Amino acid sequence: MVSPSTKRRAVNLVVDESFGTTSNACRALGLCRSSYYRESTMSSERRVLHDKIVNLSQEHRRFGYRRVAALLHRSGCEVNVKCVQRVRKKEGLQVCRKQHKLRRVGISTAQRQQADHANHVWSWDFVSDQTENGTGLRMLTLIDEYTRECLAIHVDWSIRAVDVEAAMARYGVPEHLRSDNGPEFIAYAIGDWLKEKNVKTMYITPGSPWENAYIESFHDKLRDECLNREAFGSLLEARIVIEEWRIYYNMERPHSSLEYQTPAEYSQRRNSSGLRSGYALPTPRTEQQKQTKTMAELYL
Repeated sequence: MVSPSTKRRAVNLVVDESFGTTSNACRALGLCRSSYYRESTMSSERRVLHDKIVNLSQEHRRFGYRRVAALLHRSGCEVNVKCVQRVRKKEGLQVCRKQHKLRRVGISTAQRQQADHANHVWSWDFVSDQTENGTGLRMLTLIDEYTRECLAIHVDWSIRAVDVEAAMARYGVPEHLRSDNGPEFIAYAIGDWLKEKNVKTMYITPGSPWENAYIESFHDKLRDECLNREAFGSLLEARIVIEEWRIYYNMERPHSSLEYQTPAEYSQRRNSSGLRSGYALPTPRTEQQKQTKTMAELYL
């Protein structure tokens, strides 16, 4: 059902484009002319808040009302979550996501390893995309299950076992490493290297991606908020755009499972030393922006 405010905007559009008069447009849309000419009783403070909600929702189109409310709270704006939901519903800014039918599974009797601290359990996996001309891209993603930080997204035309080993050598060594049974992860070179570093591997059951839920959830956010919204013209462009999104994910994007803290904030509060084994905490945003400018030089 169309709200009166939406009908008013439609009448204004009809009149501005000279498609008809105000009376004809109101009659066609079923809007009383008295309602059209009635002035808004919304206070200036409410109007400013309304505009903030609309602007944030349009800037982050794949964010729900709870995450938009979290962004407003982080900026120092006191607002009720239901108010944000009401404004977004009025403006038609709800996020509709396709719900996938889940397969019914049996009750597992195995004890699943949970991450108790940073560097305890890491997960890695692959995700695919393509450039504008149809050339396939592969991305190796590496996350910490405890802090939800994305440690790396390695983008290339193809990724071999030696690339996986190089990523681990760069970003440190966890206690446990969770992955599927892909050929890159069960390669002899990877197995020997992990054994040398005393990393315990945890392979999920074949055909059971739900056992690697953290990385699958991260891939859903990566595809929904970045890959589906960007058109990559080249490999270099894909690397820069995806790295910028990774920095934003760690530094600025509130995470619902972390009580709407960012992964970097959660990691800093949980780790008093400020450093993690093999991985330095993200620098402030201004420094990250400076680093992003030089990324093109690093990949050349």
